[in-house]
Amino acid sequence: MVLKDIVAISGQQGLFRFIAQGKNSMIVEHLETGKRSSAFSSARVSSLEEISVFTDSEDMPLGKVFDRIYEKENGGEAIDPKSDPETLRAYFREIVPDYSKDKVYNSDIRKVIMWYNILQRKNLLIPEEPEPASGEGADAAAAEEKAAGEGNSAGEAGNKKEKDGE
Repeated sequence: MVLKDIVAISGQQGLFRFIAQGKNSMIVEHLETGKRSSAFSSARVSSLEEISVFTDSEDMPLGKVFDRIYEKENGGEAIDPKSDPETLRAYFREIVPDYSKDKVYNSDIRKVIMWYNILQRKNLLIPEEPEPASGEGADAAAAEEKAAGEGNSAGEAGNKKEKDGE
């Protein structure tokens, strides 16, 4: 998921959209109420792009966790974040089977699900576009770049010959 400009502010409920940078603060807009406010430099502001979930192997970016919830729920809302802890852990285990049971607390799971539901209700869950690493798309793009590069080289060489001939 693309989580650009979506932030969480420690001590404040919900999610915010980054609007602008001020002199000693940043201007944010609450996603649910639309109310704008300042987040001062003393506040702990976390971009959702930079948050990861601890797993037994390597940390998983929050965007990837949201992708998995989105796929599981077919774009719909996730379970109620106020469900009992066992239900939340069982649900999260389906999404991230190898999450670290020691480092990921019930409050973390609750927060991830709550954030997902907020973004889903606001239609802000934008899947990342896969980059063409291989296949026809990458080959076609490489061929176009090569053709464009050859065209420029040949044109430059032709111009040089014309200048030399003059």
